[in-house]
Amino acid sequence: MAEHLLAIDDVAEDLDRILRWAIAFKQDTELADEFKPLDGLSIGSIYEKPSTRTRVSFETGIHRLGGQPLTLLKGDIQLGKSETVGDTAQVLSRYLHALTYRCFAHSDVEELAKHSTVPVINALSDRHHPCQAAADLMTIMEKDPKLENTRVAWVGDGNNVLHDLMLACAILGVDCTWAIPEGYEPDEEVVNRAEELASKSGAVLKQTNVPEEAVKDATIIYADVFVSMGEEDQKDKFAAFDGFQINMELLEHADDDWSFMHCLPAHRGEEVTDEVMDHAQSIVFDQAENRMWAQMSLLTYLCDIGAWETWAEFLDL
Repeated sequence: MAEHLLAIDDVAEDLDRILRWAIAFKQDTELADEFKPLDGLSIGSIYEKPSTRTRVSFETGIHRLGGQPLTLLKGDIQLGKSETVGDTAQVLSRYLHALTYRCFAHSDVEELAKHSTVPVINALSDRHHPCQAAADLMTIMEKDPKLENTRVAWVGDGNNVLHDLMLACAILGVDCTWAIPEGYEPDEEVVNRAEELASKSGAVLKQTNVPEEAVKDATIIYADVFVSMGEEDQKDKFAAFDGFQINMELLEHADDDWSFMHCLPAHRGEEVTDEVMDHAQSIVFDQAENRMWAQMSLLTYLCDIGAWETWAEFLDL
């Protein structure tokens, strides 16, 4: 069992059960009101970046599990200013039972985990976004429980969200193709990890520079912003993404039963049109809601493996 969650493949062995646990918990409203595995536990969440979904989903999820959420904004603590990340980890470990960290540099969340004696969850870094991938695959499982008919197409930047999406697909045996402009490809080391996982699961992973090739017969079409938070000065990127917008014309190449996904916030009119975002086959808001449910399963898994295992056995997962 993993001590920390820094990338989604840290929980590769149990990812399928973690997501099915989340789906079952979401569906069982009676149990959800009674099951409080984090009762008496305090969970700290550190934010270097502003957030809507991450903050609200973690605070609400921790509360629903009986825990006490403690949100620490960038200006609230000395992290990275007058105190090192390592020292901060050792101090907070004396007070809290787990930490989530939304940061810029992935090396910082690695450093926090290295010195922490409690579980650390990467709530987003420049290299990985495992909580988003967990919500993504949970949402896909709700549509295709056995993942037998799912083919994922990513169109856009080779960023942190894609990294964990391809890893999660590779773990669960889901075919995934990504269309990336030249020069914006995903990190080679992450792709190699994904390919190794895919060799075991049977997933087919492909890269192309042509959006139509990625989308062809795909059932899940996924987009993200072209310019990520913290990259606002890189407006010149937009020229490279000409032709990478998700619109109804591009979706003519997809499976008739396509679903559109986006990790949000969406820049409507840039990477996706209003018509696609608001389409009946758009599942972006189911996906957003599932951040909470997937994270609740991950928190229980990391903080109270006994409670997680007991309920998993009860559900025959």
